[in-house]
Amino acid sequence: MKKMAIAMLVAPAILAGCSTGSSLMGDSMEVSQANMQHHNWTLVSIDGQPLNLPEGFAAPNLEIGESFTANGHAGCNRYFGQAELKDGQFRIDNMATTMMACPEPAMAVEGVMTNVLGNWSEVTLEKQTLELQNGEHTLSFQLRDWVN
Repeated sequence: MKKMAIAMLVAPAILAGCSTGSSLMGDSMEVSQANMQHHNWTLVSIDGQPLNLPEGFAAPNLEIGESFTANGHAGCNRYFGQAELKDGQFRIDNMATTMMACPEPAMAVEGVMTNVLGNWSEVTLEKQTLELQNGEHTLSFQLRDWVN
């Protein structure tokens, strides 16, 4: 009887430990405005291929700020607009950009970037990565944090 009582007291603690351990194993996060905003994401690959930009060109980025506003550098030009999130999909509505010309492949990167950001894309969110995927391309971003 004494062993049974000890087992009943210890079992919840063991199960709680298992539960906590398994939740820490995955880095997946809920796709929500709260988890996406107040961060700066740097593009690291397009369709699984690392970026190939001309010397002196910075990697594109996506900043999502207060009130879910979005802006960043697309490869050549700056862009901005109002981000939207609906049913696990993301886009920047009425995205505007500056209009400079740059050498290839910066312009090609920008074309893919603005296409994916300007249209609905499936979102995968992890603690350090953000992935946007539409029917044509997959953009993978690394967290380069900025908060507030």
